[in-house]
Amino acid sequence: MGGMDKSRLREALVTALERELDVLVRAAHMARDEATSPESKPENKYDTRGQEAAYLAGSQAKMATELAEDIAMYRQLPLPAWNPAQPVDIGALAELESRGRRSWIFYGPKQGGLELELEGTPVVVVTPQSPLGSQLRGKLPGATVQLPGRTGIVTHKLLSIV
Repeated sequence: MGGMDKSRLREALVTALERELDVLVRAAHMARDEATSPESKPENKYDTRGQEAAYLAGSQAKMATELAEDIAMYRQLPLPAWNPAQPVDIGALAELESRGRRSWIFYGPKQGGLELELEGTPVVVVTPQSPLGSQLRGKLPGATVQLPGRTGIVTHKLLSIV
């Protein structure tokens, strides 16, 4: 796994975000159509269906704009090869071990929690704002971080950075 291709990871990440953007844009168009439909004309002064649909369309359009900006940012994100003396930072692909299980995280600037699969291996995007991301930033292989789990504190060991 050490030879994992981060450019392929970026492609998978951008593809997943583009799918999400497509769904969001279609939903925004449907909400806009609902807001402007003659059927949404208020029947009385308490009828707010059209106004609610307009608010929804506006919110979805804003979310779509932000998602499009995230996609553009990920397309331009440098993905350098990591050397052993370089700590976790944006663009790092890190392997963790916890309770005998290994997992991979991509340390990205946005879209934390997104789960991808690369070369048959699950990879989760983690951001500096997340509990795990805030603890991992600046760490070198061999370091440990601790997070709350269902049965108490869980220790995660940083095995490698790609």
